[in-house]
Amino acid sequence: MDLLDKVGLGILLLHWLAVTLLLLIIVWAMRKILASGQTMSRGAFLFLSFCPLISLFPIPPPQFENVQKAKQEQRKRKEDSGDPPDDETIE
Repeated sequence: MDLLDKVGLGILLLHWLAVTLLLLIIVWAMRKILASGQTMSRGAFLFLSFCPLISLFPIPPPQFENVQKAKQEQRKRKEDSGDPPDDETIE
């Protein structure tokens, strides 16, 4: 409850103002897009309608692949050194 004690009226109003401004900007942008969409050619409209599909298939960053390679190399080195695998428990 200590976290909620520090929230004052000023912070609450600031957050309310920020959310309201963001919503107004989103509504304004959507109206602009709608107005430009009515005069847009059919090809450009189809191109823009398929743009959100790109975000459904994210491209993995190279660092993720490097981490996977490092894990595989670490397993190989562990097997080559003769250490028992971590999965087996010694009783």
